Amino acid sequence: MKVIDLNSDLGESYGPWTMGDDQAVLGIVTSANVACGGHASDPETMFKTLTLAKQKGVSVGAHPGYPDREGFGRRIIPYTLGEIERFTAGQIGTLLGIAALAGTRVTYMKPHGAIANQAMDDEGVAQALINATKAVAPELPVLAISGTVLEHLARKNGLEVYSEIFADRAYTSKGRLVSRALDGAMVTDADFAAQRLVDFLKTGLMPTLDGAPVKLEAHSICVHGDSAHAVGMARKVRAALEGEGVTIRRFVGG
Repeated sequence: MKVIDLNSDLGESYGPWTMGDDQAVLGIVTSANVACGGHASDPETMFKTLTLAKQKGVSVGAHPGYPDREGFGRRIIPYTLGEIERFTAGQIGTLLGIAALAGTRVTYMKPHGAIANQAMDDEGVAQALINATKAVAPELPVLAISGTVLEHLARKNGLEVYSEIFADRAYTSKGRLVSRALDGAMVTDADFAAQRLVDFLKTGLMPTLDGAPVKLEAHSICVHGDSAHAVGMARKVRAALEGEGVTIRRFVGG
C-alpha cells in the first residue's frame, strides 16, 4: 500500500495580518512547514501555529526563507553565502526555541520560496542551507524538492533527506517548477490536481508544460496554504488519494 505525507506552508501571518486558514489546513495535512520570521511570521504566530499543530497531531518543520516580508520571500535578494547561512541558522533556532515553549518539537527543515528555488540548482546556496541546518540541529531531516541539487547535497553531507512534489504547481520537462511569473505556473483546478497526483503515484511520472512527463520521487506532497483555494485543494487531494487506497501519514514522526 502506498504511503504519502501531505505538507503545507503555514504560520505565515504577521502581527494583525492574517494569511490563510491554518486551522482548517491543519485538519487535513500531516506536516506543517512553519515560517520562522524571515519571509513571514513572528513569535506569537509561531507559538499559535505550533500549538495548533501539536493538538492536531501534525509534524512541524522549520521553513526558513529570505528575510523579505514585503516580497513574501519570493524575491532573490543578493545576500552572500555566509549571510544566507547565518539568517537560516537564526530562523531555525528561533522556531526551535518557540517549539520548546509550545511543548513540541521541530522535526525537519524545508526552505521557502526563492531560496528553495535557488537551491534546486545552485550548489552554493544549497550548501549554505545545509551548513546552517547541520550547525543548529544536525538531527533534522531535509525536505527537498525532488530531483534537485539540495536533495543530492544534503544526502552527501550525511543528512536524512525526504523528497517532495507539489499539488498546485506546474513542472517543466527538466523537473523544475514553472516560474510563478509565467502563465500556467499555478494549478488551481482541484480536480485536475488530485487526478494528476493519483496518476503520479501509479506511474512516478509528472506531466510537464513543455514536454514529456518527468520521473520524480516523492515522500511528501505540498499544498500551499497561502492561496484562496488552499483548503478546498487540500481536501480534494486527500480524499482522492485515500479513495485510491493511499495512506496519508506524516513522513517523520509517523
